[in-house]
Amino acid sequence: MSTLSVTRAVSARIPTEYGEFELVYYSNTVDDKAHLAFHMGDLSGGENVLVRLHSECLTGDIFGSLRCDCGEQLDRSLQLIAEEGQGVLVYLRQEGRGIGLLQKIHAYNLQDDGHDTVDANLLLGHQADERDYTVAVRILEDLGIKSVRLITNNPLKISSLEDAGIKVNERVELDNFVNPENSQYLLTKAQRMNHLLRMANAPTDS
Repeated sequence: MSTLSVTRAVSARIPTEYGEFELVYYSNTVDDKAHLAFHMGDLSGGENVLVRLHSECLTGDIFGSLRCDCGEQLDRSLQLIAEEGQGVLVYLRQEGRGIGLLQKIHAYNLQDDGHDTVDANLLLGHQADERDYTVAVRILEDLGIKSVRLITNNPLKISSLEDAGIKVNERVELDNFVNPENSQYLLTKAQRMNHLLRMANAPTDS
């Protein structure tokens, strides 16, 4: 994906409960998906900007599913950016760790049969995580961002930015939004995907 490029198509002011953001729609050269930047404040300095790379999760972001922590992570990230008065949330259209909504729903059924999130993806013929952050890198470059404080628990996002030449000066930890429905999901992220989560107080299903 080294030849991937993005084009800023249109932007608009979006007032939210957290404050006023600017929504930017990006087209790109590899897919027809609407990848977005949702930013606040003056980004002209380009250094040490608070950034969240958030992959689309329809079930969590929109419907409030308790099977994951995506909706809570999205809300908390916007809150942190608003408290800072400056920052960017890059919203990437790569549902279900990149496998798409249809396959994600199939994976949910496999999880209900006792498979964890990694094995469910593998049983469907996918990788454990098929996401790619090249689009996010290009969007940050378009916004003139050279270094970030990254809101994440996922070390893959840190290495993806640094490998592309965007310096990660700090990792801003996200809370553990744990509940009885997502405790095994979070445990799998920590144990099998190396996410930086503290799971000592996770509830059990019993």
